[in-house]
Amino acid sequence: MQGRRSIVHMDLDSFFVSVERLYDSRLNGKPILIGGSGDRGVVASCSYEARKFGVHSAMPMRTARQLCPEALIIRGDFEKYSQKSHEVTAIIQEDVPLFEKSSIDEFYIDYTGMDRFFGCAKMAHQLRQRIIKETGLPISLGLSENKTVSKVATGEAKPNNEKEILYGEEKPFLAPLSIRKIPMIGEKTSQTLYNMGVRKVHTLQAMPSELLEATFGKNGNMIWEKANGIDPSLVIPYSEAKSISTENTFEQDTIDVRMLEATLVAMTEQIASKLRQKGQLTACVSVKIRYSDFDTHTMQRKIPYTSADHTLIPLVKELFRKLYNRRILIRLIGVRFSSLVYGNYQINLFEDTQEQINLYQALDKLNIKYGDKTVCRAVGMQVGRRRFNPFNGREM
Repeated sequence: MQGRRSIVHMDLDSFFVSVERLYDSRLNGKPILIGGSGDRGVVASCSYEARKFGVHSAMPMRTARQLCPEALIIRGDFEKYSQKSHEVTAIIQEDVPLFEKSSIDEFYIDYTGMDRFFGCAKMAHQLRQRIIKETGLPISLGLSENKTVSKVATGEAKPNNEKEILYGEEKPFLAPLSIRKIPMIGEKTSQTLYNMGVRKVHTLQAMPSELLEATFGKNGNMIWEKANGIDPSLVIPYSEAKSISTENTFEQDTIDVRMLEATLVAMTEQIASKLRQKGQLTACVSVKIRYSDFDTHTMQRKIPYTSADHTLIPLVKELFRKLYNRRILIRLIGVRFSSLVYGNYQINLFEDTQEQINLYQALDKLNIKYGDKTVCRAVGMQVGRRRFNPFNGREM
């Protein structure tokens, strides 16, 4: 039948934990917490053995330790996780016609039209088995006609299994599930729905979409569609940016170090925010200076993967101070983040606190909604809202 799609969702099971177990088999079968070791840290990932005690990712580490005192705590090694993610990505890239990498451990694959040749379920199964064999990592998959149903199916298949939802079975499959299973229904939305007496997806399916729109605005109709197994969104072809950078050419050459550093702070804030919006992290920071005689110098440093302002800004300022040694007028300055990988800010905060995570999330939401520099450090305000182009067409 024309118009039918075949979309696979793949998700590596307890990815960070699984990678750690590859390197240390003594961790097998034990409750594992990965994240900040201090009481104010958060859980970046946890094993299924720990989840039985009610532990989940993004939970304060203090709470997780109270729920599961016998759990082993590992700080984590994001470089190691990134390498294994690249291995899985390379296998998928070699094997499928079109795929989207939505996070460090999550993929969508479009097999539409392949049924007539090989059979989508068979192809997806073989790909999953190849990933398991070649990387040693457990991975689950869901197959249906759209991204939402496939993602939910993957969740129901876990751990280390697969589930296919046949055409026309989307609504019955979703109906008995908790509303929290629907992507985009988080804690706040679910609480509002609970207050309305809605706990299962079948209740959402029966509600008028207008009621949900009246309650949740434009997201209301999307919630209704997802609950009814409707999702026309496309699989976005994967292409990984190698770097993101910004430069500022001054109207007048300057030697004002305070103004130069304020500009660097503002530039760093904005491209770090851009990284977080895209779910990316950087492992290499570069600063560029062009003097009034067009003599140009750059300096870079490799760092642990991050997208955190409080890590990046001091480093950018340090590089600038080391680089700026001629004490003559400056024409241009620039900041560049490279060696990018996918992985959101929260899962990288192995030593940061819940307060810092909440702060970055709140700042990013405000700046996305109301525009760049709506909220920023006071020093960055000296630069002026439109003093420079934050991306300058230099995203590669």
